[in-house]
Amino acid sequence: MKSVFITYNQAFTERVEYMLDRLEINGFTQWVDVKGRGSETGEPHMGTHTWPEINNALITVIDDEKVDILLEKIQKLNAVNEEIGIRAFVWNIERTV
Repeated sequence: MKSVFITYNQAFTERVEYMLDRLEINGFTQWVDVKGRGSETGEPHMGTHTWPEINNALITVIDDEKVDILLEKIQKLNAVNEEIGIRAFVWNIERTV
């Protein structure tokens, strides 16, 4: 099993949730109004007057077979509008209870 942590501009929220539904990924935990700065462009998303953009984030634990499909969909979504931004990070899950 793998854990996939996804951070994305809040403008992508409905698309991300739709993508998870289509891939039959039911379980996830979501955080809203996440602030930060991207490592590639360094563009701040702070929810302030100066930097009004804001992100959301979610984490899901899925079977290994779904990881590549999910990452491919995320990459395609990012290609549609790279300046909005979405990133995904994958970790191994050792054990669960």
